[in-house]
Amino acid sequence: MSTTASPVGDLLPPFRRRRTRVGLVAGGLGTYWPQFPGLLPQLQESTRYVVDRFGGLDAEVVDTGFISDAQEARVAADTLRTADCDLIVVFLTTYLTSSMVLPIAQRTGVPVLAIDLQPSEKMDHDRFDTGLWLAYCGQCPVPEVANVFRRAGIEFRSVTGHLRSERAWARIERWVHAAGVRARLREARHGLMGHLYPGMLDVSTDLTLLSTHFGSHVEVLEFDDLRVRVDVVTDAEVRERVGLAREVFEVDASVDQEDFDWGARVSVGLDRLVADFDLDSLAYYHRGLEGEQHERLGAGMILGASLLNARGLPAVGEYELRTSVAMLAAQALGVGGSFTEIQAINFDDDVVEMGHDGPAHLAISSSRPILRGLGVFHGKRGYGVSVEFDVQPGPVTTFGLGQDRDGALSFVTSEGEVVPGPLLAIGNTTSRVDFGGDPGEWVDQWSRTGIGHHWGLCVGHVAREVAAAASLLGIDHRHVSAPFDDADGFARSLGPTEKPA
Repeated sequence: MSTTASPVGDLLPPFRRRRTRVGLVAGGLGTYWPQFPGLLPQLQESTRYVVDRFGGLDAEVVDTGFISDAQEARVAADTLRTADCDLIVVFLTTYLTSSMVLPIAQRTGVPVLAIDLQPSEKMDHDRFDTGLWLAYCGQCPVPEVANVFRRAGIEFRSVTGHLRSERAWARIERWVHAAGVRARLREARHGLMGHLYPGMLDVSTDLTLLSTHFGSHVEVLEFDDLRVRVDVVTDAEVRERVGLAREVFEVDASVDQEDFDWGARVSVGLDRLVADFDLDSLAYYHRGLEGEQHERLGAGMILGASLLNARGLPAVGEYELRTSVAMLAAQALGVGGSFTEIQAINFDDDVVEMGHDGPAHLAISSSRPILRGLGVFHGKRGYGVSVEFDVQPGPVTTFGLGQDRDGALSFVTSEGEVVPGPLLAIGNTTSRVDFGGDPGEWVDQWSRTGIGHHWGLCVGHVAREVAAAASLLGIDHRHVSAPFDDADGFARSLGPTEKPA
């Protein structure tokens, strides 16, 4: 999957934790080896090809080698259990018994993907004997393993194809990318600073849910944690950050230099806050009163938070923790994700205009982003510099976290296209998105999914990747697709290998 290229480039290093870790096991039924002496070498050759392909992915591969019976499977399972993998791939090279696969899933407690890739597109029936046929028999145990997984309460996933099928490898890579999302959220430390925007009941989130659903940690912060770090920023550091901002942004004439310097000072303090608390995301809000320091800190966040987004660390306003989580998942997929809500509808052009004031993900801007000065932040106290841009034209995915009555979290997606047209120049991000149907009906269906009023706008169509990630995380995936007046268009689950309607 292609990743977004940040306009910050090498000026600020990207944020990243450890690589995705994939466990790899290949196997077949050992009873065959003495019966057909040429079979095992052929299967081992196929295994070497699979190992090489996995080595070319952006992942750390833990290869346990080839197994031939249930005892060897248990040894492989113990190796993988201690390796702390994010996904385990079992290569079914020929028929094997389900007793060779079940222990791997049970002992590791890690999602398993079964792959069966025969040597080529088809057999040569006139030439093949039993030994040659068995190399093409990896599909045979797939229903058996699926049945046993179902009876054991383990979710089953598989990819069937042939060794050099790029369609099959695209599906396999989708699961590896999904494992990257699982890994990112398992390791994540989410910063939550300030307090809830008054009255936004949909934004309120039980912090324990992130630990129970994903294994994430939420670090509760005070604005004073930022204040003490901003207080020690030097004038030289401010000048350096202003210089960086001038390279990244087109600075509008409306920007007041004093506000610009303040935003730069807060930006340097934000970087220290992120480093000191080892954060992977940040959601914040503080109302403030009559220009006091906390109000000024909240108003000065946009420049620094946008630079953090560009480096791959989601930083969002309005205390929107669930959206910062979705944006971090999108970042793990390499598709950005800019903080977004519905702004208006153009019924002549059948587009939903969406975006937000405040921080933006600069890496997915269609052109050089604008830094604009605002004398008032609508709905919020304070004033200062804000960011304005449109997301890159072309395919996009809206991606957010929904929450149900029982507290269950879900991934929610819809796919559309950013199209050209008139945009507001008010210091906000704004994009015109065509979802392939009546935009009013899209709003109605999208709103019924359990999504809040914020989400991430990501580049590319990645609903299937998000569906795969939801599967590995054990949560629901809900997808809204045209026609929106059709019951099937509402919040149906889009499987990770299913083509959107």
